[in-house]
Amino acid sequence: MEIISPDYHGLAVLMLTGIALVLFTRDKIPLETTSLVVLVLLAAGFQIFPYLIDGHVFSPVEFFSGFGNEALITICALMIIGQSIERTGALQPLASLLSSAWVSQPLLASLLTLIAAGVLSAFMNNTPIVVLLMPILVGVSLRAKFPVSKVMMPMGLATIIGGMSTTIGTSTNLLVVGIARDVGFKEFSIFDFMLPAVIVGSVGILFLWLIAPKILPERTPPMADTSPRIFNSQLLINEGGFAAGVELSELLAKTNGEIRIEKIQRSESLFLSPFPSVLVLPGDRLFVKDTSENLKHFEEILGATLYSLSDPDHPINEETPLNAEGQQIAEVVVTRGSPLHLQSLDGVRFSANYGLIALAIHRARTPNPQVSGDLSSIRLRAGDVLLVQGTSEAIETLKASGTMLVLDGAKDLPQKHKAKRALTVMGIVILVAALGLMPISVSAIIGVGFLLVLECLTWQDVSKSLSTRVIMIIVASLALGKALMITGMASYLAGSFVALSAGLPVPLILSLFMLIMSVMTNIVSNNAAAVIGTPIAISIATQLNVDPEPFVLAVLFGANMSYATPFGYQTNLLILSAGGYKFTDFLRVGIPLTIIMWLGFSIVLPTLYGLWG
Repeated sequence: MEIISPDYHGLAVLMLTGIALVLFTRDKIPLETTSLVVLVLLAAGFQIFPYLIDGHVFSPVEFFSGFGNEALITICALMIIGQSIERTGALQPLASLLSSAWVSQPLLASLLTLIAAGVLSAFMNNTPIVVLLMPILVGVSLRAKFPVSKVMMPMGLATIIGGMSTTIGTSTNLLVVGIARDVGFKEFSIFDFMLPAVIVGSVGILFLWLIAPKILPERTPPMADTSPRIFNSQLLINEGGFAAGVELSELLAKTNGEIRIEKIQRSESLFLSPFPSVLVLPGDRLFVKDTSENLKHFEEILGATLYSLSDPDHPINEETPLNAEGQQIAEVVVTRGSPLHLQSLDGVRFSANYGLIALAIHRARTPNPQVSGDLSSIRLRAGDVLLVQGTSEAIETLKASGTMLVLDGAKDLPQKHKAKRALTVMGIVILVAALGLMPISVSAIIGVGFLLVLECLTWQDVSKSLSTRVIMIIVASLALGKALMITGMASYLAGSFVALSAGLPVPLILSLFMLIMSVMTNIVSNNAAAVIGTPIAISIATQLNVDPEPFVLAVLFGANMSYATPFGYQTNLLILSAGGYKFTDFLRVGIPLTIIMWLGFSIVLPTLYGLWG
């Protein structure tokens, strides 16, 4: 391929690519926003400054073709199918088996968990697998008294390793395969690159099983059971006390607005709503919820007597202390697509809708993750963990709803009666595509239709499974990749890389390029790295006059090595919070794992494709 000198359009696209990669790493700027900015700038730039290709003006409308890209459609369909597996509890038998094994043979169970995570992630999205296994690991760690931080991260990284083994394992794989096909390269079948992935991935799994738990420090998971309990109580208003004969607004002011009154009981059958203008009378009972320390403080300053709801005849004292029968503590992880994502507790009326009290919050990706003060107004992000308290029924209801990730891990996940249908449909989708009877995009869409007909999914489930963030970043990345190709910048960058590595053996050039991809994917989105890297990889192979396939796979495997940073992959953020990890813990395990996988593929790929000669 002739190396084209960069023109103004190409330089502008290269500059925009660099800016986009930087913006993708900024947590304060939503990825959807960055993706939209990229699309707007590309479309506006090529509209205002037309670009000629072979005598024809390039139409900026082509940048929007990513919305109809076959890879994106396949990704969306597979996300919907994955939602059905999660919602029906189809993997519950496996979860129960692993949970039992952890109690009796933890070392073997650890290996089985890693293998199961890897195998499952080869055929479905990583997130539901991590969501399924996290409560199991938390629960068994509490029962068996071992630190969950020793096993949580290895499990999460195992799903990333397994996901790189098939074309449908991750959205990254589908994008690389789709882009390679679009530029005229061969079409990969589902299992075409499973052999190198299994060979090298097995070594990575062994590292996660035997070495990673030893180098990971013991971390106390956020929201350990140390926060004060919330008690349901009554304050009996005494004659002569401050609260007797005053409006409720004055009573609230006396407590600096801290007391939360649910209702007021005036007689056996008369209950009043806590409006500010209500006059509080002697003998009234205020129904309140708070910590024991705060309740005793309210009792003192209001001139009231504190009673427990479970024992309304005996005042609270040393003989009859506050207790919370039937109350449980649970951890709730905020995930993308949950009702809490980018919302406040007040905004979703958390206590009223779910019957739970938020005690504390652990913030993801902040230097000081513990936050004090009023939690109700904090805008929640993906990866944040809430410590909540409520009845076992309320917690179980929240868990069964499937809208939030509850990390209590105390009870088995329920097995739904439609689970076999969902598993059968998913198996047929994969089998039909693997046999080459129809493309995976077609079989996946048909599978979604069957899941809706069989009532394994509702349209609400479908809408929840589709991530605007994923869709926008894929479309923007595809547009950038197209711009790099049409302006010749992909060829130029490939030629520059080949020139810098002139004289080096082809296997070493392949290895260096894969290393660049592995570093990039831990800094920016793995999808962005893959889409930008794929056309460059094909250009490098063409200029070296070698088979492009190993270079395409170098992009695919390199872009999947999102091990070393919490934001390298979406499941890493869940692992960060649930395991109580620090940023350095990912470096501690992720860097050696990246080196192992990189060296492994640097040996296996040239061997399988005859590049050593």
